[in-house]
Amino acid sequence: MQMMEINHITKDYGKNRGVFDLSFTVKKGEILGFLGPNGAGKTTTIRQLLGFIRPDSGTVSIMGKDCFDQADQIQQNLGYLPGEIAFIDSMSGMEFIKFAAKMKKMKDLGRVSELMERFELDANGKIKKMSKGMKQKIGIVCAFMQDPDILILDEPTSGLDPLMQNRFVELLIEEKERGKTILMSSHIFEEVEKTCDRAAIIREGRLVAVDSMEKLCSGKKKSMEITFEGEEMAKAFAGQFAQADVKGSCVTLKVGRNLDQVIKRVGAYTITDLDIHTQSLEEFFLHFYGGNEND
Repeated sequence: MQMMEINHITKDYGKNRGVFDLSFTVKKGEILGFLGPNGAGKTTTIRQLLGFIRPDSGTVSIMGKDCFDQADQIQQNLGYLPGEIAFIDSMSGMEFIKFAAKMKKMKDLGRVSELMERFELDANGKIKKMSKGMKQKIGIVCAFMQDPDILILDEPTSGLDPLMQNRFVELLIEEKERGKTILMSSHIFEEVEKTCDRAAIIREGRLVAVDSMEKLCSGKKKSMEITFEGEEMAKAFAGQFAQADVKGSCVTLKVGRNLDQVIKRVGAYTITDLDIHTQSLEEFFLHFYGGNEND
């Protein structure tokens, strides 16, 4: 079942800004990573999903409902964490959370305490005196406290320290196990690898790839740094490969699907050290971001 459907939407702000003929779906019970550099069109797409702006053409729906005409119905079961949260600075953190709960017409704040404890949030202070990380925790609480079936998260761990980022990842995995549907825009690629089922990659307002994380990660390359017993041995081994870099007795070699072949050939030599570096998802996505020469 498709919980979110983006069908050929275009929102053109001129000068190649906006999104153009964009289509993808988010399935029930999955986390879809929505990835792209700043200015790629991620927030523009999210604003259309939330009913804040209407596309020039195409349709956007959540649970089969039109995101603009039926936004009030969708909001009843949707949690949203914006990339830039607009707070009322004169309020305390707890006052803001209660204000947001009232706007959502929530009667039970039971989950608020659970979330505040998980993220070690003391929400009693004035928001204007809080750090970016503290404000982000308040945003997380407001997004999840309603226990919604659908969540749209725009850079959710921005400003959080590594410990809190890990706790957020744990929360996402728990929510997915409970059958929640999540669209998450993120620049933290480890977070995407750990949580997302699929990823949609956008560049300059246009979709360049949508695929499972498993398939995307299978395309990541490895780099092997092999130290041989002597320089002559290193040269002899490197001569078997077109793109091997030799420095003294050390050979650096990019490895793709030929890993088994490389390992078997290494076995014919005496080596003193071996280091394997797997391309990070961030490095892999630069392929999509980098420009025409990387297409």
